[in-house]
Amino acid sequence: MNIQWIRQLNKRIFSGSYRSIRTKLLFCFLIVTLIPLLSLGALSYYQSAKIINSQFGKYGEDAVAQLEQQTSSSLGRMKQMSETIYSYLLDPAHTDLRNQAPVSYSEIIEKNDFEALLKSLWTDQTAGIYIITPSGYYYGENNLDVAKLRNMPEWKTKPASYKGLYWLGFYMQNHAMSSSGDSNLPVLGLAVPIHNSNGTQNGSTILIEENAQELIHMFKLFETDTKSHLTIKASDGRIIYESAPDFTKKDSDITWIRTLAVNQWTIEARLPAKAFYLSSGIIRSNTIVVAVISCLLAFGFAYLFSSRFTARIRTLKDSMQKVSFGKLDTRMPIEGRDELGSLDMSFNRMVSGVQSLVQEVEQSERLKKEAELKAFHYQINPHLLFNTLNSIQWKARLEGADDIRQMLYHLTMVLEGNLDISQELITVGRELRMIEHFLKIQEIRYGNVFSYELNCEDSLKQYLIPRMTLQPLFENIFFHGFTDGIGVIKLDVTVEKNELLLTLRDNGAGMTEEKRERLLVPDQKRRGRGGLGVQNADQKFKLHFGSQYGLTVFSTKGEGTAIVIHWPKEEERPDGYSKEN
Repeated sequence: MNIQWIRQLNKRIFSGSYRSIRTKLLFCFLIVTLIPLLSLGALSYYQSAKIINSQFGKYGEDAVAQLEQQTSSSLGRMKQMSETIYSYLLDPAHTDLRNQAPVSYSEIIEKNDFEALLKSLWTDQTAGIYIITPSGYYYGENNLDVAKLRNMPEWKTKPASYKGLYWLGFYMQNHAMSSSGDSNLPVLGLAVPIHNSNGTQNGSTILIEENAQELIHMFKLFETDTKSHLTIKASDGRIIYESAPDFTKKDSDITWIRTLAVNQWTIEARLPAKAFYLSSGIIRSNTIVVAVISCLLAFGFAYLFSSRFTARIRTLKDSMQKVSFGKLDTRMPIEGRDELGSLDMSFNRMVSGVQSLVQEVEQSERLKKEAELKAFHYQINPHLLFNTLNSIQWKARLEGADDIRQMLYHLTMVLEGNLDISQELITVGRELRMIEHFLKIQEIRYGNVFSYELNCEDSLKQYLIPRMTLQPLFENIFFHGFTDGIGVIKLDVTVEKNELLLTLRDNGAGMTEEKRERLLVPDQKRRGRGGLGVQNADQKFKLHFGSQYGLTVFSTKGEGTAIVIHWPKEEERPDGYSKEN
């Protein structure tokens, strides 16, 4: 029964309209929701776990470093005490210190002085300072039972022929006399054998004990705080201190190790990997729980929304099918202001737009035909103008008006270059030839009252320049700069790095600074036609080569004007297009 119900549900969900509308919307909603959610959860867990593990590891290293510092401080004090006592005993002046109780007055004085020295070395942490002779007699406080001391395991392990410092480690101070109070004080012991063949204390041992309650308490706090296993080993492998002997070491343990510089003891703190990653594991568990709950909520909301909007989407689908059949009067009722309501309005605007588009296409076709007719008309007009000018030129030649004929000839050459719209970029040489024709016209008009100087190498004439850019500049010189055509014009074309530099100078009337600043500013209201040609030339260079190129104008009222143009070097290709050099 259950299997049949599952099959019916599967067939209902993954067939027909449900497969095409509801299921796709459901899965799309789930994907859009769950992927960012799960990604954010995974990223948050990774970053949080990384930070926590890093901080905990740093905390463990700092804690072990503090243990090292405190332990080294205690060991350093004890070592310094032993060196002070050893130096005192090696002094030949102190020969009255015997291996038995003093009997003479000088020996008693020497004993009192020595014990006063020992007393002066005491600190708040000192638990005992003794000099134990081979005979069993000792110097120091009268609270030591030598027999108990020699039966201690830590004392027995001391080699008989040991030289230098021998660290006894941590042990309980239970070698005191029975009437000397507390005998269960944890201490840290140091034994230093005395080797002085010429002294009376040869064979004796310096015993220094320091109260280890604070150190052991600090060890316990470290173990409780970090949940780690602490071990202190001597350089010969002896275990000086260990948290729990039944601890099992593993390769996966997190280990912090420090070596004491005083006596080469090794402090090793081991933390099981499970305990180290406990905090990050809690974060992982919480992240998984939140992710599962979020997935269930997302699925429920997605199913609810998909079921709610399925009917409206299906209605929109039916309307679109009607439009596809040619029913352009189909419209969707607006049932809300949500996204589906906006979709319904967009559908209605689309259908209305299709109807308007038909009219726009018809209008566009009509305008296209009109543009083709105008282009054909513009192609005819230049031919008519040139034919008329040629007729007038021939008539002037027959009448003997040679000046008029020459002006018409040069005007025809200038117009031929300006009206040729087949190329927007022409060679510098071609532009200079049109300038020569223009200057011939002005020479016939004004006479030989102006001079023109051109400095341009032949190799530079092959590069391209926008068509009809120099002629308006020369025209401005004669119309606004010169009086009756009198003046000097200089044109220089040079190369600067990979760019061409053109400088046009005249010694005409010049212009004011205010007029010069407004000369190249677009959209300026102008009086007459002054400056329009300069602005058009500047815009041509910017359109063809970029906004960083164009004209720069320098002018002084009454002294003349200089126009500087720079643009990149480009050569004409065989197919008529330009190429960068």
